[in-house]
Amino acid sequence: MHGMDPDSANTKPEPLTHQRFMRLFLEAERELLRYVMVLVPNVSDARDVVQETAVALWQAREKYDPARPFVPWACRFALNEARMHLRTESRRRRWLDEDVAALLEERRVELSLTLDLRREHLQECLTRLPEAQHRLVRGYYFDEQSIEALATSVGRGAEAIYKSLQRIRLALHQCIERKQQQQQQLDCPS
Repeated sequence: MHGMDPDSANTKPEPLTHQRFMRLFLEAERELLRYVMVLVPNVSDARDVVQETAVALWQAREKYDPARPFVPWACRFALNEARMHLRTESRRRRWLDEDVAALLEERRVELSLTLDLRREHLQECLTRLPEAQHRLVRGYYFDEQSIEALATSVGRGAEAIYKSLQRIRLALHQCIERKQQQQQQLDCPS
């Protein structure tokens, strides 16, 4: 015990600064929206729930342990906010009851490792795309440009852009599947 700071075992992690919180939240926002949309299928309502989740997260920021992943922590808040939304909006109750929400949360936890691995594979596959294809994907999915705007920017027709994106999605899907099979072979050698 010599040389150890007696207070180090009892120190709380530093609370999130506004800048760090915003960075973590903005990185997680899309995933939170997708998660909430499973629970609250109306996009406008789901976005409201994500906004309420942001407020709840900010209020609880001192409880966040930076050594743990932010998204699962945030999803617990999103689940609570979605439940409150569903309780207060009686017309939405037919979409989801408490038991289904609990089952969906259990399933999300079960799949989180697989989804994280697929996300890593997707990142690797994206880096292997030719630059022109990468620009289309980045423009459509990340910058949220319309098909028409993309077509204009690359000097092609909208139909050609649709077909290109369809081929790129298929190629990315196949790439991810190959990487998963390779990972499984590494994890479980014959």
